[in-house]
Amino acid sequence: MDRPEKIPIHWLGHDSFRVEGDGLVIYIDPWQLAGGPEADLVLITHDHPDHCSPADVAKVLGKETRIVTIQAAAAKLKGEVQVVKPGDTVTVKGVQITAIPAYNVNKFRSPGVPYHPREAGHVGYLMTVGGQRIYHAGDTDRIPEMKGLEPDVALLPVSGIYVMTVEEALEAVRDIHPKRVIPMHVGAGIGSLEDAERFTARSPVPAEVLALER
Repeated sequence: MDRPEKIPIHWLGHDSFRVEGDGLVIYIDPWQLAGGPEADLVLITHDHPDHCSPADVAKVLGKETRIVTIQAAAAKLKGEVQVVKPGDTVTVKGVQITAIPAYNVNKFRSPGVPYHPREAGHVGYLMTVGGQRIYHAGDTDRIPEMKGLEPDVALLPVSGIYVMTVEEALEAVRDIHPKRVIPMHVGAGIGSLEDAERFTARSPVPAEVLALER
């Protein structure tokens, strides 16, 4: 059987993406948008303001837009919201979405206090759209829940400080087994495009730094 063609994935800066497939426009963590086409579906990984931005969601919100997110972020948003927690699988707008845990194991704001605690219930998303399985890891370290996901595309943070370093992300690729990978969490004052390029040059699977769009 022929593999489906790549579907459009647009990098909007930081961890923000727009994915198009099956006639749908899907935003993940929209932030600092200049505008864009109306969303059918918005996925938000957690409630930190550079991921859950009500003002940016409003820029692409339509009467039929559905939002999927965790409870802490849902409390900040208007519109039709489907609340998920780590491990949940839901189907919204015909898209199957699984909430994958996202948390820190070695990134701390103070001793013993991680930036993204496991108990906060932050998530990444594994979704199937346009015949492609896409994994957006959210803000996370390399964690056991990533192993064996085998998506067509993995969107992975590489900046360090709050999320995986380049070296940790490279190890995560070996756990996840994606067909290709796109680095993120760079170019917004945390991490640099050089981090993304360094990751791409060393990735054990095809990798690409997407051109920044707004």
